[in-house]
Amino acid sequence: MVFSSLLFLFRFLPLVLLLYFIVPARFRNLVLLLVSLIFYAWGEPVYVLLMIASILISWLGGILIEYFRNRRMRYRAKKAMIVSVGAGLMLLGFFKYADFAIRSVNSLTGAQIPLLNLALPIGISFYTFQTISYIIDVYREDAQVQYNLISYGAYVTMFPQLIAGPIVTYRTIDEQLRSRTETPQEFAYGIHRFMVGLGKKVLLANNAGLLWDTVRVQDASSMPALTAWIGLAAYTFQIYFDFSGYSDMAIGLGHMFGFRFLENFEYPYLARSITQFWRKWHISLSTWFRDYVYIPLGGNRTGTAGLIRNTMIVWLLTGFWHGADWNFVIWGIYYGVLLLLEKLVFSKQVEKLPPVLGHVYCLFFVMVGWFIFAYPDITSGMGYFGALFGAGGALASRGSIYLILNNLALLIALALGSTTLPAALANRFVSKEGRSEGIVIAARLAFCVVVFLLSVASLVDASYNPFLYFRF
Repeated sequence: MVFSSLLFLFRFLPLVLLLYFIVPARFRNLVLLLVSLIFYAWGEPVYVLLMIASILISWLGGILIEYFRNRRMRYRAKKAMIVSVGAGLMLLGFFKYADFAIRSVNSLTGAQIPLLNLALPIGISFYTFQTISYIIDVYREDAQVQYNLISYGAYVTMFPQLIAGPIVTYRTIDEQLRSRTETPQEFAYGIHRFMVGLGKKVLLANNAGLLWDTVRVQDASSMPALTAWIGLAAYTFQIYFDFSGYSDMAIGLGHMFGFRFLENFEYPYLARSITQFWRKWHISLSTWFRDYVYIPLGGNRTGTAGLIRNTMIVWLLTGFWHGADWNFVIWGIYYGVLLLLEKLVFSKQVEKLPPVLGHVYCLFFVMVGWFIFAYPDITSGMGYFGALFGAGGALASRGSIYLILNNLALLIALALGSTTLPAALANRFVSKEGRSEGIVIAARLAFCVVVFLLSVASLVDASYNPFLYFRF
């Protein structure tokens, strides 16, 4: 089940909201736990058992850590932390990376070890990182241990952000799990934020994806460079609006249920450097790796050699986290190298670039990165990569011009939608002196209704509605 589906919009969500608000407050975490398990089991009933195992292991691990620490058994507390984190990583590694390891061994040695052909449990990368962060935070005493299994289970399984994030660390919503207040104002904001995300996903990301699919099936050996760049631009926009749209919907749903999730995107395509880009893209993942890998390794306090080592470790893991294929490993190395070059070699030059050139520089390398990301089979993607730089024999063609003209409105909407302009115009409308509150409320309601109706109309007719980050 996905947020941008008629089943979710017209059946699951209304029933969940009704149930959630008619029960007393003390039972609402239980409701969240049960409906989240149903949400997850809708597509993968068997893997609910895996999720429950992950919950029990990390919950018991936190209690053991607290037990040993209170008795000044620091070594045993550390051992409980290592075992709990290791168990979570083993589950993730087995289900996500076993076949990758077997394929790699077969390729390198000529062996014929049969693949396990395990289906990837949806969202396992996200909820595993959440359980790991909980264990580590309890061990560090950055978070209180949660003795209530229902509340902890609700944290791990919470359906608004279960499938594709944002990654929510326990310490950021500990108090909200224990006690929270749902208000009409927060609920209204949640609806508005959800509709923003729904529009991003259905009206922008899905159509950008169709454009990308139209281009990438063409013969790369004769593809004009302009056509190749139009296709890559479409994928660049698709992955942004797809993932940021999901994050917006997750954050909006959180507000409806009284939770405040941290932001996950901050207009990353306005960045003027790769360093700045990764401070704005998938913020929860970058923050997780910073707090639980980079800083514990020593960060940038270990000299240049240590900085290089720690950065490359983080980015190898970041690439590998995204998928069990070599293109993701290469993608991680690619960004690790770029970030080190910016920090150690070209920092002054990048800072002195005029804003426009900074944007062009950043977007060029980000788009090349998305090309690596888009092709699990690296060999099959090399023809397209060559076309980007004129290997197809022509820089442009009538087909390229037709492609632009036929999708001009979409391309303009995608470009403007990835900037601060829509939000700035909306804020200007809201804050204009003399504007009555009633007009503002009516405008927001009209926006939500229009986006909802357009999205539903699109979903009724369309069969193309994937979430790209579901496979991670």
